[in-house]
Amino acid sequence: MIFLENLYPDEWTESVYSLEWEQLSVKYRAVIFDVDNTLVPHGAAADERAVRLFERIHRLGVRTMLVSNNGEERVKPFADKVQTEYVYKAGKPKKRGYEDAMRRMGTTAENTLFIGDQIFTDIWGANRAGIHTILTEPVAPSTDEIQIVIKRWFEKPFRRKR
Repeated sequence: MIFLENLYPDEWTESVYSLEWEQLSVKYRAVIFDVDNTLVPHGAAADERAVRLFERIHRLGVRTMLVSNNGEERVKPFADKVQTEYVYKAGKPKKRGYEDAMRRMGTTAENTLFIGDQIFTDIWGANRAGIHTILTEPVAPSTDEIQIVIKRWFEKPFRRKR
């Protein structure tokens, strides 16, 4: 049942903003983030809280990268504001986007962390790439996009600890 195992995150958190980044920086050289509902509400621009988070992580000597299924017109302005690189149209849950991010950062699955809010794209893909995963609660849980509402319903069994 390796497929089902890949749907469970290694860890859970309420928010990326409440993580102990100083402790994480001891083990991880890089962190890959999803954007929408991980860092900001779906479709929102990078806000000051996101900018401060990336500044904090960078001061710790940790590399960052955004990996998103969105197009470049969504991801580039966000990445520019938080001063990080990005992979757009990543094709999550395929491994390609995660592997590209690690290659560009010069890291491996062992020293890279991934944080995202969706099981069937973010967590499944990062687990398949061998990266340690943290599932965060969505920044803005309600959405008008029906496909996300449906995915959230199917994710419920995997949002519980094993």
